[in-house]
Amino acid sequence: MMPGDSQSPVPITLIYKHVDGLPLLLDVYLPNEVDQSGLVCYSSALVYFHGGGLTVGNRRSWFPHWLYRRVTSADCIFISADYRLLPPSTGHDLLADIKDVIDFVAHKLNQSLSESVSPVTKIRVAVDSIAVAGTSSGGLCAYLAAIHARPRPKAVLSMYGMGGMMLTPHYYYPKSSVFFRGRELLDPTHFSEYLYPDCRQLSPISDSALAYHPLTSPTPGYPANPRMLLARLYLQLGVFLDYYTGCHELSLSKMLRSSTAGERKAAQGQEDAVPDIHQPPTGIESVIPREHLPLFPHLNISSSWPPTLLVHGSIDSAILPAESIHLHAMLQDAGVETNLVMIDGMEHSFDYQPGAENTYGSHGGLFDQAAKFVIQHLRDNDL
Repeated sequence: MMPGDSQSPVPITLIYKHVDGLPLLLDVYLPNEVDQSGLVCYSSALVYFHGGGLTVGNRRSWFPHWLYRRVTSADCIFISADYRLLPPSTGHDLLADIKDVIDFVAHKLNQSLSESVSPVTKIRVAVDSIAVAGTSSGGLCAYLAAIHARPRPKAVLSMYGMGGMMLTPHYYYPKSSVFFRGRELLDPTHFSEYLYPDCRQLSPISDSALAYHPLTSPTPGYPANPRMLLARLYLQLGVFLDYYTGCHELSLSKMLRSSTAGERKAAQGQEDAVPDIHQPPTGIESVIPREHLPLFPHLNISSSWPPTLLVHGSIDSAILPAESIHLHAMLQDAGVETNLVMIDGMEHSFDYQPGAENTYGSHGGLFDQAAKFVIQHLRDNDL
């Protein structure tokens, strides 16, 4: 919880869809009702997508208390949603879930709120005033919503979001030395059930809670849920995009490596040269099969993209700052209102570190700026 909060927020939990018997849930956090007239009150809503590399977590994992508190204090509804995780699901399943979340919030949530017994509320969603936000891989979800969801979100807030440029070697080139937040390389043999083809036997899942080894363990505090390490493993093996697209038999990652091999050798003059993980090779988009193009935000930029605020740590090694820089430039070229805030010297998840509220939460600080950006656009800049 944030400093000064006496208890965790209590949401209304709803099912927004079923997929083959699997219920997908979202949590609705209502602002305090200040209108005592008993009349229905319509509020803007922010739909938030959690991080976890698309492989782990749920709607309450890494909960952004700072954002929740500021949004609901501005009389807006805060919504956090589950989505299907890789593997066995793919980005295509993820995209379907994101579209369905926004559709539910816009067209079905008010009916559910009217039927709510606990708490009884007169608050309803203003269906023409919905924004999206996401942290890390949740940023990718927010981008996909900006492109494909209807109604189109009014604004996008991305905290070091994935998806600004996913065709860099960071995603498809194997790593042989430490690359991810200074953490050790992983042994793939410990994760065989999550590797193709065995991962096809997994049941679809949308909720995989965080778990850590206890203090009495030989590895205290180390992730006890193997899914917490999967995104890092897939990046290490250079196959993240295979799991994201579901393109395994004809490995998309292998196709991307092959397509850039000649350019890499010509540029660096050696057979085994490692490419610049920050930069996409020229013309690499042509390698992506047509059916997967909708999954890559930077390949779907248009002038109708919503106003966007991108926040990124300058030394992020999990999701490279070049992703937000690239997306910011593309949005500018498309004539979209976009702001990029680069936090100097900060790694991934800087806003979850101890003391983050003291560092970024002062009046007019980063947290206020981020929340204000969303709220202003939800209210058509008329605070």
